[in-house]
Amino acid sequence: MNKPKIIAYLKPTCGWSQGVRAVLRKYDLPYEDRDIINDPAQRQEMIEKSGQMLSPCVEVDGRMLADVSGEEVEAYLLANSLVRPNERRPEAPTNAPCAHEAPGPVSLHFHR
Repeated sequence: MNKPKIIAYLKPTCGWSQGVRAVLRKYDLPYEDRDIINDPAQRQEMIEKSGQMLSPCVEVDGRMLADVSGEEVEAYLLANSLVRPNERRPEAPTNAPCAHEAPGPVSLHFHR
């Protein structure tokens, strides 16, 4: 099975980005990891190719998957027979937000 050409536009530490990396490692897929936080040119390229500003974006054989989770990338790869199913567990959650986007604690106030 030929491995697809993958360019992943990712943040260095974001949960969504880590999920995409975990899925690509699960299937031993080589990919270009483009840092959209520390390299403005990569971010601009992602925006131009995807037509939007949200990440992660993953280009698979020229097809752009915009604003995706690791779960969505895995589903795309399986649905298009680009990988075979396997039982390996990903090294990170595949559908977790970035820490700053996660819901925080909610405080409740009771009045008498």
